[in-house]
Amino acid sequence: MPGLDDRDLSSFATFGCFGSAIPLPLLEDAAERLPCSVMPGWGMSEISLMTTTTLTDSMDKVSGTDGAPLKGNEIRVVNENGANVAPGVVGDLQVRGVFEFVGYLQGRTFTEQFYTDDGWFETGDRAMLDADGYVRIAGRTKDLVIRGGENVPVKEVEDALLRHAAVAGVAVVAKPDDRLGEVGCAFVVPVDGAEPPTLSDLSAHLEKHGMTPQYWPEDLRLVEEFPMTASGKVQKFRLRETLTS
Repeated sequence: MPGLDDRDLSSFATFGCFGSAIPLPLLEDAAERLPCSVMPGWGMSEISLMTTTTLTDSMDKVSGTDGAPLKGNEIRVVNENGANVAPGVVGDLQVRGVFEFVGYLQGRTFTEQFYTDDGWFETGDRAMLDADGYVRIAGRTKDLVIRGGENVPVKEVEDALLRHAAVAGVAVVAKPDDRLGEVGCAFVVPVDGAEPPTLSDLSAHLEKHGMTPQYWPEDLRLVEEFPMTASGKVQKFRLRETLTS
């Protein structure tokens, strides 16, 4: 966060960040250097803002979750059979609430495919709930890396890699593999002026941070920038396309 020393931030009280997941290292840096309280949250166009933290939440909630449902909203996390999973277990996120849309332009038949029989909207996100009902988004279902039948915690890998001194930005996506089905490929934007990291550098860094080896990326692509949406999200599908084209 360059350029803060010459700015008057005395009136900067609260920053709500709802557009995309906040990398943990960035959140920690903001907490140390900015005078405001950061309030992560989560939502989608179909349901508007669904969850947020509050100004009284602990740093564990702010740094480790995307908040709890706003009044009138409900969330649940289920397994492949539609049964609720235990706290701390990743599953498919379903929601319903007061700001829910009436349907897609394509019509009722198209819209209903995204709902369960009991009226829950399928978000397409993977998530976990903690014991207090706070949600943590683990990523889009379509962005999963399933290595040898095991789901790789992509956001945790990305957060850990962002702590590497030579990594300015990172996105981990699935790369097809004949033996394991998929492996992780890390697209990395190096820090300006730094020696670009190698795959061995990143593996050693993850080992130092205690990450299990099967989660380590097995390919590295250095890029100058990521393809982004208008709202500032990395278009991972375009990164995946480069691995198969």
